[in-house]
Amino acid sequence: MARPAADQHLKSMKHGYNLSVGRDVVTGVIVILAILLFAGTGGTVLSDAINALSGNAKAGDNLLVSAFLLNIALILFGWRRYKDLAKEVEERAAAEQRARSLAVTDPLTGLLNRRTIGERTAEMISIAQRKHKSITFMMLDLDNFKNINDMHGHSAGDAVLKQVAARISKIVPPHNLLARLGGDEFACAFIFDPEQPKMVERIADDLIDAISAPIVENGTQLVVTTSIGMSRYDSESEGVDLLMRRADIAMYCSKKQGRNRHCWFDANMEQELQTRSLLETGMRMGIPNGEFVPYFEQQIDLMTGKLTGFEVLARWESPTQGLISPEIFIPIAEETGMIGELSLSIMRQAFNNAKDWDAGLVISVNISPIQLLDPWLAQKIVKLLVESGFPPNRLEIEITESALFENLSLAQSIVGSLKNQGIKIALDDFGTGYSSLAHLRALPFDRIKIDRSFVSSILWNPESKAIVKAINGLGESLGMPITAEGIEDKETENELRQIGCAQGQGWHYGRPLTAAETRKILAERNLVTVEELADVPALQADRGHSTIEKNDLLKAG
Repeated sequence: MARPAADQHLKSMKHGYNLSVGRDVVTGVIVILAILLFAGTGGTVLSDAINALSGNAKAGDNLLVSAFLLNIALILFGWRRYKDLAKEVEERAAAEQRARSLAVTDPLTGLLNRRTIGERTAEMISIAQRKHKSITFMMLDLDNFKNINDMHGHSAGDAVLKQVAARISKIVPPHNLLARLGGDEFACAFIFDPEQPKMVERIADDLIDAISAPIVENGTQLVVTTSIGMSRYDSESEGVDLLMRRADIAMYCSKKQGRNRHCWFDANMEQELQTRSLLETGMRMGIPNGEFVPYFEQQIDLMTGKLTGFEVLARWESPTQGLISPEIFIPIAEETGMIGELSLSIMRQAFNNAKDWDAGLVISVNISPIQLLDPWLAQKIVKLLVESGFPPNRLEIEITESALFENLSLAQSIVGSLKNQGIKIALDDFGTGYSSLAHLRALPFDRIKIDRSFVSSILWNPESKAIVKAINGLGESLGMPITAEGIEDKETENELRQIGCAQGQGWHYGRPLTAAETRKILAERNLVTVEELADVPALQADRGHSTIEKNDLLKAG
């Protein structure tokens, strides 16, 4: 129960309790008067009552006897009411205690809630100041907890949260503050000697180790890790809100650095957060304003030297900050959910730019792992092809191995739908992900792309050369041509040609170009058609031979 609701409930209970007590006071007065009357008349009336019951009483005596019996009835009623009132008071006290407990604690774990730990931490700060001590505030967030809920259900997730709360309680020093802030986020605060910050780090290490131990639920081992952010109170701090905010910033820094670790807050983190916030705001405005544009990197046939196509790369042409690298904005787009809109915008522009290029030129577009979790991705891509008139047989979608790890069955469905349209599929960054051979069997890839980390070191690293040779041999046996990324000099190109790689790309052939620069190069080579292509193959969706129907294209929009 939320704290305001609990407070309102307590007020309602007290109001009802006051009304009940008022009524029982009146009842009590009546009973006391009845007892006094009974005591005063009992001796005189008792014999008359016996005569009345035997039928020998006079008329006047009957009236007195009736009053006497009424007194007895009132006394019995009062005693019964007294017992009921005592029970009601006990029940109300228990209900008030439950309401107070709900107002300050998390009902699932029994730890404090977000509002209460803020209030208690403020009290702890006052105590620490008097003792000339420091306070640390730890923010703990479970890594990949959503996967447990998705795969095993919310009951398993609740069991994990309760077990994590119990483990935190065992590690954190006694008589300190523990809270569940909501979801899979926990917090703790305790006093420590400012000259011994290592003690705090040891506790954080113990928390990481304890939480990462497997949790058995219904015969299944569930594993979570935690990222911890730590801040400390000092004389320059502005209070508990700032203390908690800094711990939160440090926690996100822990996640950024790889998760399952702890990190102290420092001022640079806040500056990075402000910069990120500005970038995020700029992206939300820049995507619909057309600030994100496609650049094109040449792909070359290594045997003939002929241009075969381009890989489409996203660039942010910011009006205030200039050209911004995708290494900066792509992670933000993925974390904030903007990657889908950004990718579709880049594809739409690339299709419109390239639709009248030579029919032999293919464009490759990389798909984010986040996008492969969208069941409508294939329909959205096909819809862009329909709207732009770009032929699907000239499009190659690149998928990284890591993207397949999240949901292979959904990836198979998306890839199957794209293949039905004649779109080619390439496995990107081969050799750096998970279960490469299994994925090659599970999905109908048309091409394998060797990660640049192997290509760039092929001249001086025998292991890299051996890996490139092995991947090329695998591609030949499976009938999949190989593209080598990251070619930066003639020597590397010659080595790859000798190995037998079919295609290459990299800065050796020039830096990525804008659409206008690319068109100029193609025009010089007579690789741009002057008029719209009249014989562009129609999409299979228009011929009714695909699992993607026209109404699906409307839904995807």
